[in-house]
Amino acid sequence: MSTTKEIRQVCDMLDQITGDTSIPRNIRNAADQCEKMLLKSNDEIDVRIASSIFKLEDMADDPNIPLHGRTMIWNIISRLESLKQNNG
Repeated sequence: MSTTKEIRQVCDMLDQITGDTSIPRNIRNAADQCEKMLLKSNDEIDVRIASSIFKLEDMADDPNIPLHGRTMIWNIISRLESLKQNNG
């Protein structure tokens, strides 16, 4: 699968977080920022992935996030980690 297609799938997963009103607003806003980071084409793909992983790890550590939201974030991090390894 192409990198662009995988990034698009990750962005779709981030959209699920953004649209879930049971997840705190600050986490939804951070998910939106991650999506914008990943789609910012003027940065290298490795930089975009690493920056997003860093932000997602911060989001997962938030004590107010519900368990299903944390699980979604861990899944996204996992996808990005494998994408990073395939590109590196």
